[in-house]
Amino acid sequence: MPSPSERPGLGSILHDGGATFRVWAPHARWVRVAGSFNQWEPRTHELASEGNGYWSLEVDGVSVGDEYRYIIDDENHWRVDPRALDVTNSVGNGVVWASNYEWRVDDFQIPPWNELVVYELHADTFPPAPTSREQVFRAIEDKMTYLQDLGVNAIELLPLKEVPGDESWGYNPVHLFAIEDSYGGPDALKSLVDVAHGHGIAVFLDVVYQHFGPNDLEHSTWQFDRWHQHWEGQPMGGIYFYNDWRARTAVGSRPDYGRPEVRQLIRDNVMLWLEEYHIDGLRFDRTAGIRNVDGNDSVPPDDPTNLGGWGWNLLKWVNDEVNYRQPWKPMIAEDMRQNAMVTQPTSIGGLGFDSQWDESFHHTLRKAMVAPRDEDRDARAVAAAVANKFDHRDAFRRVIYTESHDEVGDYAGNPDGDQRVPEHIDRGNADSWHSRKRSTLGAAVVMTSPGIPMLFQGQEMLEWQQFNGSSPLDWSKVERFPGIVTMYRDLIRLRRNWFNQTRGLRGHHTNVFHVNDYDKVIAYHRYDQGGPGDDVVILANFANRAYDSYEIGLPRSGPWHVRLNSDWSGYSPDFSNHPSYSTWANAWGRDNLPCSGRIGIGPYTVVILSQ
Repeated sequence: MPSPSERPGLGSILHDGGATFRVWAPHARWVRVAGSFNQWEPRTHELASEGNGYWSLEVDGVSVGDEYRYIIDDENHWRVDPRALDVTNSVGNGVVWASNYEWRVDDFQIPPWNELVVYELHADTFPPAPTSREQVFRAIEDKMTYLQDLGVNAIELLPLKEVPGDESWGYNPVHLFAIEDSYGGPDALKSLVDVAHGHGIAVFLDVVYQHFGPNDLEHSTWQFDRWHQHWEGQPMGGIYFYNDWRARTAVGSRPDYGRPEVRQLIRDNVMLWLEEYHIDGLRFDRTAGIRNVDGNDSVPPDDPTNLGGWGWNLLKWVNDEVNYRQPWKPMIAEDMRQNAMVTQPTSIGGLGFDSQWDESFHHTLRKAMVAPRDEDRDARAVAAAVANKFDHRDAFRRVIYTESHDEVGDYAGNPDGDQRVPEHIDRGNADSWHSRKRSTLGAAVVMTSPGIPMLFQGQEMLEWQQFNGSSPLDWSKVERFPGIVTMYRDLIRLRRNWFNQTRGLRGHHTNVFHVNDYDKVIAYHRYDQGGPGDDVVILANFANRAYDSYEIGLPRSGPWHVRLNSDWSGYSPDFSNHPSYSTWANAWGRDNLPCSGRIGIGPYTVVILSQ
């Protein structure tokens, strides 16, 4: 009889002379491993039971690159290792992998969270088409200087886990620990992270734990050790999944958060990205569907008719683990329920995420941007969205944006899904004056509002093609709209206080002091400690009307200098270049502020001022 291995670890663990294979299969009568190291002989290497649901075996002669699968209870039941760190493809084999990558930048420090500007991208469509599919990560590396010059200091990659086919958004994971084979493999991802760090750019990654699949799971976790139950007459997924109504999601099958082994799988996967690949932070997809079957807040998190609190506690545990091991790395939730407890500390019952996407900000601002008539823009709603905080002490508990993959994508195969903002503003005429003016108006509000600002790939070059996961960005638009790219660059530099004139944009304090819904004008004050170089005032005009002398309150006396006028003709030759001049704040109070001044502002324009 075989003896279990005494070496630690799960999956395939290389050592001198061979490898240890260890797998969880609690209902199996026997488990075997076959691969290129034994000519795929299904009977040669039988794993030994460890008596706790795990099986293991030391196998001599195994090398890096060997392919393998497990055979469980039936010579026709072959499964890929759920812990495989590399696979040939989503329906292929696991690959024994060990890295010999030597990090070139091993002391990278993520920028302070209040200085982050995030650029969300899809690996397969962001760069120009590479010479081969295995060069996707390398093609992104080639664009890192462009991103650095643009001013972003963090990229957020859509999920990289192995998925069915070669064209996907990444939100249908099959093999959690394996990199999508068409992108270049594990070491290629390490190189991408390394190159990004060398350019001063952090790397965030989307991860998906609300569901697995739905396709190709029968090669991996689905009915892994053959055990499963039925619900409503349908066979369910077995040990890695709920086997009743809790398994159902809109896109795939929900993992069983109540099983310690599944919880450990998810925890270990989180730490793999952070520790092995040096990823700087994670964005958790669909957290509402992890903490609640219905994805809402209608029942308490520990309600036994829901997930019994297991999903809620899983997220708390994972965040506590990250905070203990690498607390400088932000954990970001896509919860979309405006639940402040998502970003509250676990010590007071919160989930412990550092920030969460603010869907209400996006919807409110986008509605104001795309409305055909000025009278349909709600300045009061925009003002409330600007001022919103999930935590009154920390303005950066939210991520704000006008475009993300969900909002601009051919979602779920719907050809009439949401469009890019320029196309949504003026369908069929996305390069029009209205599209350029109002899309950049929204971008300026994002860059000057409290929160972590995020762009979606191509936004800065006026990309209007709907995101579909297969069509690459039209990089010719960089040359076609150089002024628009320049405006985004200018906005980002002001947001990051490059010139020591706009420190307040990194501060926690916001006062929306002027809301004129009749004329569709708002003004707000951003500051950290206050004073020259800190206080920033933003005047935003959401109507197609210019003002030569628009009066607003100002927080301090003295001169106020224009740092950006989005109506400048240098951004586009047909912008009106409406004069927006420095002003002297007089001693007459207005808008509940001690001083006031007059400012010129063009149509659909943002003016940024500081002292």
